[in-house]
Amino acid sequence: MKISFTETASNVIEAEIRALNILKNLLDSKFDKACRQILSCQGRLIITGMGKSGLVGRKIAATMASTGTPAFFVHPGEAGHGDLGMIVKGDVVLAISNSGNSDEINILLPVIKRLNIPLISISKDLLGRLPKEADIALILGDFEEACPLGLAPTSSTTATMVLGDALAIALLEARGFKSEDFALSHPAGSLGKNLLTHVYDLMKSGDEIPLVSGTTSILDALFEVTEKRLGMTVVVSDDGGYGILTDGDIRRLLTVNQDMNQPIFSVMKKSPITIAPHLMASEALNIMRQRKVNTLIVCDEEKLIGVIVLRDLVQAGIN
Repeated sequence: MKISFTETASNVIEAEIRALNILKNLLDSKFDKACRQILSCQGRLIITGMGKSGLVGRKIAATMASTGTPAFFVHPGEAGHGDLGMIVKGDVVLAISNSGNSDEINILLPVIKRLNIPLISISKDLLGRLPKEADIALILGDFEEACPLGLAPTSSTTATMVLGDALAIALLEARGFKSEDFALSHPAGSLGKNLLTHVYDLMKSGDEIPLVSGTTSILDALFEVTEKRLGMTVVVSDDGGYGILTDGDIRRLLTVNQDMNQPIFSVMKKSPITIAPHLMASEALNIMRQRKVNTLIVCDEEKLIGVIVLRDLVQAGIN
């Protein structure tokens, strides 16, 4: 029997799309109540689930935590052996069980009720014990698993994850959560670096700045470029303006037998591109790419305070 892997994949995707359409049509006021309950939470959102539901629950908890809703996952089996002490008054519990009859979760229900902790459930329908005892019961709907045996959680886990994403994003918007807030919980990643790093964090300043006057000879300017190792030097003209001369400029002058004792003012690039120190480093990189330059002069109210070079932006992981 010849198997078409592509056809199987297409059937799986179609089955999961049908499940998501069913889920979409079941959204009602209970979803709004769940969002308001979590928003009013004075503690943390505790997410629990067994097996594949637990794996999805871990992902939902991670998404919540990174989008402004303090959340973490508690394994229901471990909760029954001491970890339930991690759940305290002020928290909200989101319990996931496709059947609504997970023994590990049901064992915890009396304690959750006794602590008077709001309980939100996610299950396929309202027939299990979990949705019956929940304060707010969210349902996924009646659909077939993408698994042809109807055994492996496929459509159901996809629908659960999407419902979790819907909760997280609805809460994100309600909180007015911004990209800068997202970056604060992702400082080590490229996203965090792009959103948190400013020009002043990476610029060279003080004695690190290659700097000469307009009357400096081209030869002496070359020494300054070589010493500071930034591939350029800033030139301060007599009128207080700025210019720039790069090592590439100097090499081109050498090819035409330029008099190297001539003042740099006559060959420097006037009106170089400048940037403010408070702007994002990613914006500096975009300017460099657009203008095809490797260096920007950093000015604060027209006063030279630093230079920022492409090499440092790349090394810092800005993109």
